[in-house]
Amino acid sequence: MTDMLVRLYEIPDLSGTMEKMEKIRVRVRRPNAWEKPLLLGWIKEHFSLSWALECETAFAIRPPSCFIAVKDNALIGFACYDCTRLNFFGPTGVAAHAMGKGVGTTLLLSCLHAMKDGGYAYAIIGGVGPAGFYARAVGAMAIEGSSPGIYDFSLIDKKNSEKTREKKVQKTS
Repeated sequence: MTDMLVRLYEIPDLSGTMEKMEKIRVRVRRPNAWEKPLLLGWIKEHFSLSWALECETAFAIRPPSCFIAVKDNALIGFACYDCTRLNFFGPTGVAAHAMGKGVGTTLLLSCLHAMKDGGYAYAIIGGVGPAGFYARAVGAMAIEGSSPGIYDFSLIDKKNSEKTREKKVQKTS
């Protein structure tokens, strides 16, 4: 998957998307320290262990380098930055029932504005899935030659496959 580049000095204003979130009663904010276990568990359950591990690094600094979306006291999305590497946006995810309502765009813009306020001029979106979304939302451009990029989950994948194999052996014993 290709990485994408965003010019932070040209990103859209955040106020319009935040107003839209208010109308649908979604609150986008940084998580509190005591919400860390809940957030990481939610990410692991709805997305992946590797994303939860990446998000965990967001709590190494204060304020955390991530944002969450909450509706009716329930998590419906998250987005991180400076977790995978400095100057990288992601991982990010939105619950299936909340997609198409602007939640992902608001989380994206919240992170990118935080990066801009932190002094970055550009941001990298690593290992992009929905390239069209990022191009439309923030004018992201593919970085030629960036695939496969920095992502190497072979140690995690190996450990997970070993655990699965051990469980199968235990069941047949």
